[in-house]
Amino acid sequence: MNRIVDEAVAEKLSIDYTQAWNSGIPERVASFYDEEGSLKVNDDKPANGREAIAEVAKSFMTAFPDLVLEFDGLEFVNGRINYHWTFKGTNTGPGGTGNAVDFSGSESWIFSETGLILESLGRFDATDYENQLASGPSVK
Repeated sequence: MNRIVDEAVAEKLSIDYTQAWNSGIPERVASFYDEEGSLKVNDDKPANGREAIAEVAKSFMTAFPDLVLEFDGLEFVNGRINYHWTFKGTNTGPGGTGNAVDFSGSESWIFSETGLILESLGRFDATDYENQLASGPSVK
């Protein structure tokens, strides 16, 4: 069941969710998800459940130890809340390229009756991301 979340609640949740990503603690990110929640990033298989969601967060946090996520805004579209973000960091984790990245994307959320994220559909330009990993961000 999809719970409708008002703008003030969504704004607070988005700020706290951004802080969780910046904490370096994957379980903090996963705590924003319902026990049955899922996170799908681009065309990857969905991560189902908090443990799997924490692993997705951990993969980014490990690859980019200096990860900084910025909250760029919200949109309310057809019963979903679209959380827009900018990701910055340097790929200095194990096997990393040493290059910096600076790219934007979004997550489209549906909430459970518990007020936690039930489904998140994440999207960013994977080609741009791969190019930045290989050679650093382009000048904006």
